[in-house]
Amino acid sequence: MTETLIQVENLSRYYQNHRAINQLSFTLKAGEVLGFLGPNGAGKSTTMQVISGNLAPSEGEVKIAGYDIIDSPRAAKSQLGYLPEHPPLYRDASVDEYLGYCARLHRIPRPAVKAALSKVKAQCGLESNGARLIGNLSKGYQQRVGIAQAIIHDPPVVILDEPTVGLDPIQIREIRDLIRSLGSERSVILSTHILSEVQATCDRVQIIRAGELIYNASTESLNNRHEISCRIALRKAVNIEELTALAGIEQAEVLGDERYRLVFAADVTPDALVAHAVKQQWGLYELIPEQQSLEDLFIELTQHELDNAI
Repeated sequence: MTETLIQVENLSRYYQNHRAINQLSFTLKAGEVLGFLGPNGAGKSTTMQVISGNLAPSEGEVKIAGYDIIDSPRAAKSQLGYLPEHPPLYRDASVDEYLGYCARLHRIPRPAVKAALSKVKAQCGLESNGARLIGNLSKGYQQRVGIAQAIIHDPPVVILDEPTVGLDPIQIREIRDLIRSLGSERSVILSTHILSEVQATCDRVQIIRAGELIYNASTESLNNRHEISCRIALRKAVNIEELTALAGIEQAEVLGDERYRLVFAADVTPDALVAHAVKQQWGLYELIPEQQSLEDLFIELTQHELDNAI
């Protein structure tokens, strides 16, 4: 499926003189799960609120399944489900009572409510919990109820804000599986601080800093990003200038004890380096390819904000 379900163009939001979002643009197609990242204060929550229609943009436009969030707010909001960081659960209601209430809020016809509840409980693993009070459920099952209320009207767009906060590893794995299943047929935006969760769950990663988009790529390209960097160990000391002078090496760093980190240009392999090391009798005895993690990339791109926050 290639239908564009979320379209954000030149989105900006101001709080008096503070610019929380600055000319943000991106699209999301059906079947994609987008990991939305940024340091505290980067504008993530503001962006989520604008996309979900809870906050008006100062500039730009947002379309949900083709409907403008300002010009056609009711139609646009009917196309999305939203799970905020703190789910709007009624702890004194049973799961069935609460989800039935949510179904009516979303204008599901009364004859169709029972079928909608059965479907969403099966999707979220709540089949045997319909009669239980929400307040008596574990944190993981309360999150399941929160996701269920977001998708009970079968929206094509789902926004999840920190859906695994406070969960144990088993619950996190179960929620990840649920998110992946949602992404098979919808557009999903996942806002989280757990970077490993994004790499395990999302198809694409987007990082904002100071309200601006600074990184947007597939997780597949991220996983392959630094396979062209490596660490080497030599029996003979070599000057950095001699390494960077070699064709295809963009950067070299001394690690100590005749060990170096090298970054190669795109589409360049270490083969030429190995041949040159043999010719010069450097005594190359170790070459370890490196792969940059999402955590490494996040820190690299947002270090300035992180330093200012300390």
